[in-house]
Amino acid sequence: MARHDITLRLLRYFDVLGSELNYRRAAERLFISQPALSAAIRQLEGHAGGRLFDRDTHSVSLTPLGREWLPLVRAALHGVDDAIDALATLVDDEHVRIGYLIGTGADLLFQLLEHADRAFPGLTIETVEHDFSDPSAGLAGGTSDIALLRPPIDVDAVEMVTVAEESWVACLPRTHRLAERTELTIDELLDEPIVVAPASAGPWRDYWMAADARRGRPANVVAEAATYEAETTLVARGVGISFTTSSLARLYDRPGIRFVPIVDRPVSLTALAWRRGRLSTSARLLLQHMLSTLTSDDGPSTPGPRAPSR
Repeated sequence: MARHDITLRLLRYFDVLGSELNYRRAAERLFISQPALSAAIRQLEGHAGGRLFDRDTHSVSLTPLGREWLPLVRAALHGVDDAIDALATLVDDEHVRIGYLIGTGADLLFQLLEHADRAFPGLTIETVEHDFSDPSAGLAGGTSDIALLRPPIDVDAVEMVTVAEESWVACLPRTHRLAERTELTIDELLDEPIVVAPASAGPWRDYWMAADARRGRPANVVAEAATYEAETTLVARGVGISFTTSSLARLYDRPGIRFVPIVDRPVSLTALAWRRGRLSTSARLLLQHMLSTLTSDDGPSTPGPRAPSR
C-alpha cells in the first residue's frame, strides 16, 4: 500500500493508542469501537510497512518502529492543529471573546473597553467571567481571545501587558487573634488554616498559598473556593484565612471579616493576556484599543503598552 494514503484519522488513532497502550481506553477516548480501532491500526501498519504495536492477552506495547515514529507523528499532528487554529487569524472574525477573572471586571475591564463600541460599530464583543477554577480566564481552553487575569497562569505562548499592580492582604475572621493588627508579615500567617482555589488552578493556587515563602512547609488547607463570595463566606464562618489583593478589600468587604495588609509580599499584577499568533484582525485591533487606554489621562495606571503581535 502507498504510504501517501495514510490519513490524519489513522495518525490520530495511532497517537491516542500510543498514549493509552490499551485498546479499550483508546477506543473510548476516540468514541469508536475496539474492533474499529483494531482495524484502523492494522490498516495503518499496512501503510507503514511494519508493526507499530505488540499485543498479547495482557498488554499492549510499542514496537521499535512505533517508538521511533510516534514522536514524529505527534509533531506533525501538532503542526496541523496549529494550522487550523491559525485559520481564525487569517479570516477576520467580527466576534471577539474577552474572558476576565472574577474580581477584575468590575473595576478594569469596562475602563479598558470604554468607547470600544463607538470605535468598532460592527464588532460583537462578548465578555465572560471565569472563577478560580480557570485563572487563565479562558485562554487555556481557547474560549477567550483576550483575557484580563492575574498571573501566574500555566498556558504556553502567552503574551501579557500589565494593567494594574496591587498589594497583598490577609482576609481574616473578625474574631481572629490578628484581626486588629494594622499590618502583618507573611511568616506570621503560614501556619494558619487557609482557604484556597481548586486544584485545577495549578500554579495560580500555589501562588495564592504563598508557596514560595513556605520553604517546603506544607499549607494547612481546610477548604477550597472557586469564587470570592465562597471564599469570604468561609472566612467569615471562621473556617480559615485567605490571601487576596487590596482591591478585594473594597469590593468584597462584609460583616464577619477583616482585611489586613501583608507588608512583605511582592505586588500582585493584573494583566491583559493573549495567545501569541492566535488573534484575528478584529481581536488585534480591539486589543490595541484597550492598550491605548492605558496611556490616557483617565485610564488605568500601568507601564507603557506593547503592540500585540499576530
